[in-house]
Amino acid sequence: APHHFNSEAFLEGRSLITEGTAAIKANIREENFQAARETLGRVLHTLQDFYSHSNWVELDNTEPYINLIRPDLPMENLAKDMETCSDCASGTCPNPILPNILKEKKLTSGYMGIFSSDKPKKCSHGGASDLTSTAVPRGGISKDERRSDNVALHNAAVNVATAASLELLQDIRLAAGDNGFLMMGIARSSVVCFVIDTTGSMSDDIDEARAVVYELIDSKKGTQDEPSEYILVPFNDPFGPMIRTTDPDEMKSEISKLTASGGGDPPEMCLSGLQLALTGAPPSSHIYVFTDATAKDISLKDTIVALIRSTKSTVSFFMTRAGSRRRRSVRAASFNDYKDLALVSGGQAIQVSKGQLPQATDVILDTSTSALVTVLQRARNPGKQEIFPFTLDQSLKNITIYITGTSISFTLTNPAMTQNQDEANGHLANIQTVGNLRRIQLTSEKHTGGWKIQINS
Repeated sequence: APHHFNSEAFLEGRSLITEGTAAIKANIREENFQAARETLGRVLHTLQDFYSHSNWVELDNTEPYINLIRPDLPMENLAKDMETCSDCASGTCPNPILPNILKEKKLTSGYMGIFSSDKPKKCSHGGASDLTSTAVPRGGISKDERRSDNVALHNAAVNVATAASLELLQDIRLAAGDNGFLMMGIARSSVVCFVIDTTGSMSDDIDEARAVVYELIDSKKGTQDEPSEYILVPFNDPFGPMIRTTDPDEMKSEISKLTASGGGDPPEMCLSGLQLALTGAPPSSHIYVFTDATAKDISLKDTIVALIRSTKSTVSFFMTRAGSRRRRSVRAASFNDYKDLALVSGGQAIQVSKGQLPQATDVILDTSTSALVTVLQRARNPGKQEIFPFTLDQSLKNITIYITGTSISFTLTNPAMTQNQDEANGHLANIQTVGNLRRIQLTSEKHTGGWKIQINS
């Protein structure tokens, strides 16, 4: 109950908020940014639930309750032993709070029972999962969902919960300072992680990975898209170690030390290196893998899928074609395995020649941003002729379409005009083709509305 301000657990709920806020500030000071973010999520959930689960807005309050984030201020005028709600047989009464509670400005919240319908003569939370809502007084005062009977109260709760969230964030920012606040991940990009094959044939690829990291650091330093942390995982035999830093110059120094070594038929420990990255990087990281061979440790594929799903990190593969054929594992791996893993994560699997790699790595600069939205993603095997509709609105900018596959032709259409794959610089988009990747950057300023792309593969 305290985590959601149910059942009049006001003092306990306020303690969760104030203690959590103190923990956030302490974690920022210690540069434990992941712990700070996770605690912030829990604290905001509890804070916002106060306005949905209590009668704060029914009491005509339009500003946040400052006492919730101030441990030095008392929680006053609680309803305690008073009856608080009238009976609502339909369960959809607009405002069942008793008149004397409203008049005396008494604070109450809905009782919630998942396993039992027992409650005092108080308001219920309401809804199908709340067993107390069938006990007199029936109904509920939760404003979690916008319904026809509670539109005004729901909107009022949303507005004041938003204001309260901003108030809490400002309190943290004043204590932590601008830089610490941003490092927590409020306005900074997720962690960027590079997993790089350092076996003998990878010299050119390492040079390109190094150039991309340098460009990423230099172009995003001091901007909202500057990563909050950089991680590097080289793999050869053995793989690792993991190197992580918040200092962009230190990451430049570390990647400058990478060299290709070994020869003959080295083990390709790609998935072992990726596993180290997924377990060591925080959730929702951007991970980019550079290799020129299929994975020798393909037995880890199911483990990698599980880690991707649990961490919600995005993994993209850049596979170049090596000059010599390499020995495969007992379960013959292929580029399709990288495609499968990329698809699970929402990333890309790009296969190019070593000479084309510099053109393909623009994807890294595109996707390492704090405000990335995936509008549409589809996969087909085998390919066929199909039309994919998608809608773009005014909140979107820098819109890029990626198509990966072989023997592809396509036509892009917006409400007014059409462009096909042969027009590299058309009215709708600029099209770049490299290896199995088509990178299509929309140039049309009037992009809102219904679009479609017809693909034949």
